[in-house]
Amino acid sequence: MKEVSPREAHDLMQNDPDCVYLDVRSVPEFEAAHPAGAINIPLMHLTPGVGMTPNPEFASVVEASLPKDSKLVIGCKTGGRSARACEIMEQMGYKNVANVRGGFAGAMNNLGQITEPGWSMLSLPTCSDCSEESRYETLSRKAQKN
Repeated sequence: MKEVSPREAHDLMQNDPDCVYLDVRSVPEFEAAHPAGAINIPLMHLTPGVGMTPNPEFASVVEASLPKDSKLVIGCKTGGRSARACEIMEQMGYKNVANVRGGFAGAMNNLGQITEPGWSMLSLPTCSDCSEESRYETLSRKAQKN
C-alpha cells in the first residue's frame, strides 16, 4: 500500500486539483475539524454507548461518490482506519489510493510519543464548516439514489 505524510498529501492536493482527500473518520470527528477540501465517508460509525461499529454502507457510498480512477489520499485520526479503507478500496478496484500516515491527529507509540505528526499538528489548512457536498449525509443520499 502506498503511504504519504500529511504534508505530502497536502502538496498532492495543491498540485493536482483532481486529487481528493477522503476522510474515513466518524461524522462527529469530521465535523469537529478536517483537512480543507476533504470529503467524509466513515469506515466506522461512532455509536453512543457502544463505541465504533462498522459502516455497512462504506463500499456502496465510495462507489457512488468516487470513480475508480480517482486520485485519493485517505486519512483518519492516526492512520489505522485509513490503512484498512485503502485495503478495502484496492480490493474494490481503486488503483490510485494512498494512506495518510499519522492521519489528522498524529500517530503515537506505546509511550505516547508522536511517531508521525498529523495534519492538524503541521498547521496545514483545516475546516470545520463542511460544504454540503463533503458531508457523509449528502454522499450517502446520492448512493441511495443510484
